[in-house]
Amino acid sequence: MTKKQPAKSPNNTQRVKPLTQVLKDNKLVKGLVKQSADELAAVNAVLKEKLSSRSRAPGVNKALEKSEAVESKVQEASVKLSRVNQSLEKEVRQRQLMEQELAKVTDQQKQSLHASLHDALTGLPNRVLFNDRLEHGMEQAVRHGWTLAVMFLDLDKFKIINDMYGHAAGDTVLLTIANRLTETTRTDDTISRHGGDEFLYLLMEISEERDAAIVAKKIIQAVQLPCEINGQILKVDTSIGISIFPKDGTTVEALITSADTAMYRAKQNKSGYAFASDNPKS
Repeated sequence: MTKKQPAKSPNNTQRVKPLTQVLKDNKLVKGLVKQSADELAAVNAVLKEKLSSRSRAPGVNKALEKSEAVESKVQEASVKLSRVNQSLEKEVRQRQLMEQELAKVTDQQKQSLHASLHDALTGLPNRVLFNDRLEHGMEQAVRHGWTLAVMFLDLDKFKIINDMYGHAAGDTVLLTIANRLTETTRTDDTISRHGGDEFLYLLMEISEERDAAIVAKKIIQAVQLPCEINGQILKVDTSIGISIFPKDGTTVEALITSADTAMYRAKQNKSGYAFASDNPKS
């Protein structure tokens, strides 16, 4: 025996019309009702005029009375429909205002969320967002057996630029460097402003440490390109410390600290970059 298919819910087969479309349809119906009322009134007026000079049969009188009653009902329906349309128009306006307010609040929330997770000057992810992505990256690395690297970048002698040319010039240099760093970032990687003239770079899914060294060299070359600020040509260098997960740490704090320590060693040795694992054991 063939199974009886369950009846489909009207919600699955029919879509509710938007309120604006309902209002549009109602206005069309209102126009038709008013037109019918006017036509019926005109017909009744003609009938009265034609029959006024003649003796009317009882049936004709009843027909005319019914016609006039229908005219009255149609007129009443037209008035009620007009009121309904006014209410609908008010509802549409209220909904439009609510939607505008909701869009405004949603946009403000997005802006607030973006501001809470990004650096105000460079627009790069801040510490909070970087730490979150690093945490997620480590989870992915454990799940898939990847290796990832954290780089700690510090601009060499950046304080001299601020002292000689002012903080506005320093901000321009930072923004220029941030843009250059962004250009070296792969889709899955993250560059972050850690604070001041320090940046963090999350390098996802590397095969070996040499991959991190190649990226570090590219970053150094990008940073060293001349910066023209107010007619002055400024040259900036950077020192980079590199920590590898999981060898140099298995937590966000440990990896950043290891990279920071390696960065100071690179700065002291003027080697450009250094790995945390190169730190001589005591």
